[in-house]
Order: sequence, then C-alpha cells, then structure tokens
Amino acid sequence: MDKEKWSRMPEEETIKDTIKAIKSRGVNVILVENREAALNKLKEIIPAGAEVMNGSSTTLDEIGFVDLLSSGKHKWKNLHEEIFKVKDQEKQSDLRRKSVTSEYFLGSVNAIAKTGQLVACDASGSRVTAYPFAAKNLVLVAGVQKIVPTLNDALKRINDHVYPLEDKRARKAYGMGSTVGKCVIIEREIFQGRTTLILVKEKLGF
Repeated sequence: MDKEKWSRMPEEETIKDTIKAIKSRGVNVILVENREAALNKLKEIIPAGAEVMNGSSTTLDEIGFVDLLSSGKHKWKNLHEEIFKVKDQEKQSDLRRKSVTSEYFLGSVNAIAKTGQLVACDASGSRVTAYPFAAKNLVLVAGVQKIVPTLNDALKRINDHVYPLEDKRARKAYGMGSTVGKCVIIEREIFQGRTTLILVKEKLGF
C-alpha cells in the first residue's frame, strides 16, 4: 500500500480545476482552510430544528462533528439519539433504514476525481444508501488529499488505500474485518441545491 501516493496534497491549480468540474456536475462546493472552518460551515448550513443523521465517517469525527452531535449542544433533531432510545434490535434496524431519508444526511467520500465524480463505498450500504436520493439534503465533507486524476484512479484509491485502512479500523473497533461492499458514484446531481461538498485543505480521513 503506497500511503504517500494516495495521501499527497494537491496543487492549488488542481484543487481549483476539481472544484470547477464538480460544480459543473450540479454539486455545490465550499472550500475551507481547515477542520475548524469545516465544522463552522456545517453549523451554518444546517438550520435549527432540522433532522440530522450521519454515516460512519472518520472525517466527521476528526472535524468534531460527531462529538458536537452527541453533546446535544446544537438545535438539531439528532436521529442517532432517537434510534438508540429503542432497545428492540429489529425496531432499531427499521429506524436506521428510515433515517437515511432524513432532512440532512452527513458523510464523506473515499475519493474525488479531478474530472468531478465523487465516489463513496461502505460494507453494508448503511451510509451510501442516503447519497443518491434518499436524503433530502446531502452534505459531504472531505480532505483535498482524496483528489485523484480520474474516476479509474478513484476506484483504485479505494481498493488499494482506503479498504486496507478501513479493514484495520473495523477489526479494532468491531472485532471483524470490512469489505468494499456497496459503492456510489455521484456522476451528476440533477436536484439543484441538494448536494454540497465541503472541501477541506487538510488531510482528513483515509
């Protein structure tokens, strides 16, 4: 696994070209300098009283969003909290499925092609299910180190770099490995204003 190859910071011109390509595909892009600015931007974007759900994301953890959501120091409706109130496992699973239709679903992507496509994968699909259509508003946060030249490079980044790191994390966290199970490629967003990418000029996540 070549960590340096898949984690190097891109040139400013590359970032600029990538943003232009993503926007041409109907996705709003907000470029911020660091993780603190990313979290502040999320606070601005999500209105008070909105339903909020997120998929598992090292990036969201690193910018402080996961801690903020669990702290209750916000004015959103935390669907995670609603789910964990239910102790029956079957009912909890049903609520998890329904939660992907939340007003605001937050997550990240595993790779960003300079040509504008956003690619995200997970083992079960519990995260990426919300991305194509289910969530009313989709807000993604990603570090610029995930930018690669092409869509093929994006898929290669996931298999060669992201998967081994996620597998290692899953074994430590859950006692079992991961897999590249379900993938979503955001080729184009046809619903104006639905999808926003907060692009951070830091290395975040895998």
